[in-house]
Amino acid sequence: MEKILNCLTALGHPQRMAVFRLLMRRYPDSVPAGELGHALSIKPSTLSVYLSALSRAGLIGKTRVGASLRYRARLETSRRIMDYLFLDCCRGRPELCPPLFQNQDHRTQENPSKKINVLFICSGNSARSIFAESILRQEAADRFEVFSAGTKPNSALNPEAVSLLRAKDYDTKSLRAKHISEFQTGGAPEMDFIFTVCDQAANEECATWPGQPISAHWGVADPAKATGTKAEISLAFQRAYSALFERIQAFSSLPFETLDSVSLQKQVDNLTLGKDQEI
Repeated sequence: MEKILNCLTALGHPQRMAVFRLLMRRYPDSVPAGELGHALSIKPSTLSVYLSALSRAGLIGKTRVGASLRYRARLETSRRIMDYLFLDCCRGRPELCPPLFQNQDHRTQENPSKKINVLFICSGNSARSIFAESILRQEAADRFEVFSAGTKPNSALNPEAVSLLRAKDYDTKSLRAKHISEFQTGGAPEMDFIFTVCDQAANEECATWPGQPISAHWGVADPAKATGTKAEISLAFQRAYSALFERIQAFSSLPFETLDSVSLQKQVDNLTLGKDQEI
């Protein structure tokens, strides 16, 4: 009980909670302290105090990369807190705790013929999320309805990204840059999976999505920021495309009809490449 109380105390401060929530959105990424401070507008000295408190409570772990430290949420601690708070409440009375603690299977198990709705989000919806949308649609359009959107208004497709897709024989006629608000209205399709593919989009607070979609962060470096020769810039776009192609192929191969939501979430988290060890 003392450990649980320490966790709740650590989360009882608004900015410490904001740090923890951001790390949960970025899971399983390990995020540098400088990026956390910039995203949340917290001074380094103050952030260091918050990170120490969250670490002592066991809510986050840290990874050393060279001379720097990166931080990641510890899901096992979050799970213990939720179990402690809600187990007694839900035992025999599941209607009191919907829908987080009910044993709900994914919707595809109830209707295997229904297509799975997937949304890819990045800041501009100009390159990375457009790549992801195009790849999954071409790989498995018979099983998925695929969408993409950005968090930054008034964006436009990146010409280099469109050129790469055309060179690989993707149909780009229907592609357009869209703002995330298009998918947050009452008439929008209900998503089964939501992936952020850029760190900036994952760092931003977002309204709760209806239907509790499975979510993950697949951060890919922004190829639009690449500099150098034309060949070097083209290579940056190719690398972003290849990273997404690899993950999406693995994602589309998952046995959706046989896994419940908890198992699917674990599988999706495991598709993130290059996990570091916590220290």
